[in-house]
Amino acid sequence: MATVVDCPTCGKKVEWNDKNKYRPFCSERCKQIDLGAWAEEKYTIPAVNPPEDLDDDTSAH
Repeated sequence: MATVVDCPTCGKKVEWNDKNKYRPFCSERCKQIDLGAWAEEKYTIPAVNPPEDLDDDTSAH
């Protein structure tokens, strides 16, 4: 039985196998849309900044 995944761009069901050269995408179009989103920095990971006084708490020991 073939593994089926959702295309990250459009959500269409796609078989994950060697026949699909665009996997996990359903087509070159969806692959290019995703690449464009990366280029425009639409995908980001929120930064978490440690407290500035972190060093002060550890130096008291």
